[in-house]
Amino acid sequence: MKEIDYNNLHITDWLPTSVKEMRQRGWDEVDVVLFSGDAYVDHPAFGAAVIGRTLEAAGYRVAIVPQPNWQDDLRDFRKFGRPRLFFGISPGAMDSMVNHYTANRRRRSDDAYTAGGRHGARPDYPTIVYSRILKDLYPDVPVVGGGIEASLRRLSHYDYWEDRLRPSILADSAIDILSYGMGERTILELARRLDAGESVSNISDLRQTAVLRPLSELPGADDDNIILASYETCLSDKRSQSLNFKHIEQQSNRYDGGATLWQPVGDRVVKVNPMLPAMTQGEIDAAFDLPYTRLPHPRYKGKAIPAYEMIRHSVNLHRGCFGGCAFCTISAHQGKFIASRSPESILREVRQITRMPDFKGYISDLGGPSANMYAMHGRDIDRCRKCLRPSCLHPSPCPNLNTDHGPLLDIYHAVDALPGVKKSFVGSGVRYDLSMHVTGDADIDRTNRLYNSELIRHHVSGRLKVAPEHTSDKVLQIMRKPSFELFGRFKQIFDRENAAAGLRQQLIPYFISSHPGCEAVDMAELAVKTKDLNFHLEQVQDFTPTPMTVATEIYYSGIHPYTGKTVFTATDARDKLDQRMFFFWYDPAYRRQITQTLHRIGRPDLIAKLFGTKPPHRK
Repeated sequence: MKEIDYNNLHITDWLPTSVKEMRQRGWDEVDVVLFSGDAYVDHPAFGAAVIGRTLEAAGYRVAIVPQPNWQDDLRDFRKFGRPRLFFGISPGAMDSMVNHYTANRRRRSDDAYTAGGRHGARPDYPTIVYSRILKDLYPDVPVVGGGIEASLRRLSHYDYWEDRLRPSILADSAIDILSYGMGERTILELARRLDAGESVSNISDLRQTAVLRPLSELPGADDDNIILASYETCLSDKRSQSLNFKHIEQQSNRYDGGATLWQPVGDRVVKVNPMLPAMTQGEIDAAFDLPYTRLPHPRYKGKAIPAYEMIRHSVNLHRGCFGGCAFCTISAHQGKFIASRSPESILREVRQITRMPDFKGYISDLGGPSANMYAMHGRDIDRCRKCLRPSCLHPSPCPNLNTDHGPLLDIYHAVDALPGVKKSFVGSGVRYDLSMHVTGDADIDRTNRLYNSELIRHHVSGRLKVAPEHTSDKVLQIMRKPSFELFGRFKQIFDRENAAAGLRQQLIPYFISSHPGCEAVDMAELAVKTKDLNFHLEQVQDFTPTPMTVATEIYYSGIHPYTGKTVFTATDARDKLDQRMFFFWYDPAYRRQITQTLHRIGRPDLIAKLFGTKPPHRK
């Protein structure tokens, strides 16, 4: 990792965003131009920076155009001219539609990934918009799409904001090749092949990519090829879309590759090549050890970028998540197998943070997609190679999973011992079902109890976030989450550790309403149970269907992809409101409506439990 002198930064410490900056590096042209839907923050949490730095380290000349203006004379798309190899599109760290719209499909007034938090700096579906512009301007230059938008939309998918099934984004956009998942290895191999003179139209075998091919190339189904129902079939038959998803999710979570997926769309076919295995420790270290300044580009003149402000003093310890939550997109993008950084790489990044002028001694987060999965893997890797389970934790933790939290405790201790670090916090969500799991191994179980104790006593910045998500076992089963009873036990541990240490910290649970399988009565019971635990809920959300999740497929089709059974889902605005209001039972504004709803669903007995009054007698 390059040591950054924060007192002597120069514009050339960032990748160029203008022709002037390019020339200050002594370049006349670039090999790759990346178009980003986010502001350019030179930090490993921002995709365009990671891909740009990865290509730069391999010797390529890379420029970034952050948040180009797609509504004027298109000068932002022209300014670097024709790159020698390709244009790349990194649409943003969030799917653009989640970024732009609430669960009620209302336009948000801000954008956390834009300087000043202003909205309107990117279009809906940047991959589609940017790629069409680039192909109009430079029809013979390859265009590569990547990031979360490409990952989640690589095959037919339900789009909640348009309330329709869309085909693969390859069919709607002008990209030549789609890079899904974490893209460093894929983009390097693609750059090398294009640099060697291969035509992008002939590169159809690259792992972790998807391409559109002539329908004549569609093979027969066998162990290496899964033929999905066509987009047109899925349009007319929701059950076919549901069955497709089971294959998609299973192949996304294979240890090493799996089968190639094929989905016809019109007179062409989408070919999705298998995923790469999780990065080795050396590979992920190399990605995080690139010479990031960890700062926004000077073009923003000190304007705050909210998403950056949240993570500026945080450190990501690993990639991947084996939780497999039904509503979560992490495994579709990062996979379920964990790629963990070495302690040396983590400590190098922490030392760099301690040299930042604004650092006051506090690491805001030592975490990851799930904070406490660092260095965890299967004991017998051969069993992992054959596994098709989407979750290593549901319906119960896999007996092959090593849940030892010892390596993570070692990281905490090593970070806290560094000069300049006063305290390190865990801001990412913690899987308490993982740290509380009884393995039967006395040493591991003792270590995991110690983890919970040290986490609560030393690494909580006043509030610890956890995600029970619901209280109903029926709903939790569909969510792929543990019983709420386990949360109650964790709360006891939390309260006991706080009392013993003389602390007054808060436990902040996250909950979701209107998730598939959830009815108004389930939310009413959630309100009663959380009231009994003395919670006035803050971290709550109405379920938002996002592409490439089990829950979204159920929302769209009404069918569970793994059981084939129908599942009730609240899709009507009234039904969704009837569920959400139970989060706020303590607000007098909702009392009358809650009371009416409890009568309507035949549960007036819950009125007294919520409001402390007897339900009125009704004939």
